Amino acid sequence: MKEDTFYADFEEMHEFMRLAFISVGVPEDDSAICADVLIESDKRGIDSHGVGRLKPIYLDRIKAGIQNPVTRLEIVRETPTTVVIDGHNGMGQVIGVTAMRMAIEKAENCGMGMAAVRNSNHYGIAGYYALMAAAKNMIGITGTNARPSVSPTFGVENMFGTNPLTIGFPSDEDFPFILDCATSTAQRGKVEHYARIDKPMPEGWVADNEGRPVTDPHIALEQFASSECALAPLGGLGEELAGYKGYGYATVVEVLSAALQGGSFLKALSGINENGKPRPLGIGHFFMAVDIRAFIDPVEFKKTTGDILRELRASKKAVGQKRIYTAGEKEHLAYLERSETGIPINPAVRASLEATRKEFNVEYIFSWER
Repeated sequence: MKEDTFYADFEEMHEFMRLAFISVGVPEDDSAICADVLIESDKRGIDSHGVGRLKPIYLDRIKAGIQNPVTRLEIVRETPTTVVIDGHNGMGQVIGVTAMRMAIEKAENCGMGMAAVRNSNHYGIAGYYALMAAAKNMIGITGTNARPSVSPTFGVENMFGTNPLTIGFPSDEDFPFILDCATSTAQRGKVEHYARIDKPMPEGWVADNEGRPVTDPHIALEQFASSECALAPLGGLGEELAGYKGYGYATVVEVLSAALQGGSFLKALSGINENGKPRPLGIGHFFMAVDIRAFIDPVEFKKTTGDILRELRASKKAVGQKRIYTAGEKEHLAYLERSETGIPINPAVRASLEATRKEFNVEYIFSWER
């Protein structure tokens, strides 16, 4: 453990975030949902999407009046297997949990269910919603568009969000298979994380309009807004390393996050109006649940899935490598470790939390002050 890093248990950070959400007008039940989604990220070692995002991505937007703390959902269209939801600029986590619950309920009744959402906000880690389905012996699929930060292949302008395409399967192991990753080389949240810890990013994540690498995360975050730089699609710039595949999958997510629900897309998600002022993001999501019982006994499905994962991990390793992982395994291991040590709170995050407590009048005493 680093001497300048504090470790907070899950309950501590969950309670602080819950109280912080309440302080800006989010109802108590909704605050618990929002805190639960964020803390799941920290539990699983995904530090780019957890407590470090509490103030800049959620509280500050609510305070600025560009995100509604009270979520009022509207069912726009519904069938036995599908639903279209308008989130009316409410809390993305509340919208996301409600939408996936509806997709799961429809899958329980009909074998499959899908929800499409418009006018939402950032909904946290996409894996949270895939985990919801996996816990019900279902296949869970979700994706979301986001603020523009990724360029198309052979382009330099940031057109896409990082647009994760996330899939979860239950297995007979201690953890489900959860593939939760962006369709860009790196997530925007990772750029924000490097900015918080004030360290340069790896070369190849971000390039400017001339194709030159940008490694300073502060410059990258400034230039995303002005389209002076962009994240590379998954696979990298150009076609040599198959960047067109990431570009193609990003387009799939964009269509499913906008076209089914009549939502906003691409540059319309910048969060800036024609006068350069902040405005609601208008993000879209989609959620799918597939009931495994409609195809096969879940016990058999989970065993076969587990056998596939175990066989992959047991395959021959590259020289110098000690272990092969399958999707969701590293996050499970992080959860086991952090259940014992707590969540690492580096000085930058600690300062942000203390500033949050003061600015939003959150009555809470952190463990490092007790």
